[in-house]
Amino acid sequence: MKSSYKRPESVLVVIYTDQGDVLMLNRTQPKGFWQSVTGSLKWGETPRQAAERELLEETGLHHQGRLQDARHTERFPILPAWRHRFAPSSHYNREHLFYFRLPNRRLIRLNPREHSEMRWLPARQAVRRASSWTNRDAILRLLPG
Repeated sequence: MKSSYKRPESVLVVIYTDQGDVLMLNRTQPKGFWQSVTGSLKWGETPRQAAERELLEETGLHHQGRLQDARHTERFPILPAWRHRFAPSSHYNREHLFYFRLPNRRLIRLNPREHSEMRWLPARQAVRRASSWTNRDAILRLLPG
């Protein structure tokens, strides 16, 4: 189904290092909205394809086979700030979780249309910084016990 509206399905890609640091990105709009890599699936795109595309678009990183599908989804109401992007009949978004593990922190090439700033933070600090509950929960899943 092709549509001028966004598909109410997205990916969340949490990028983390072997040392336990998590990459957090500050959105340009709304300012102060910190998140991991996220993005809507295009019509006809699989969640994995969207995760690979968003990883590259938002960070400049190539997945190189290290993108792990957590086989976990969350469903949440579409926020009023983004309602206009979706069909009037779409009230909820389905988010697919992926993880991308790196041996060490890497230089990141931000997409300036989407993010104004990036920070590598210890996982517990990243949890506190994350603006969405799904992102906080996804980072918490990385922590032991």
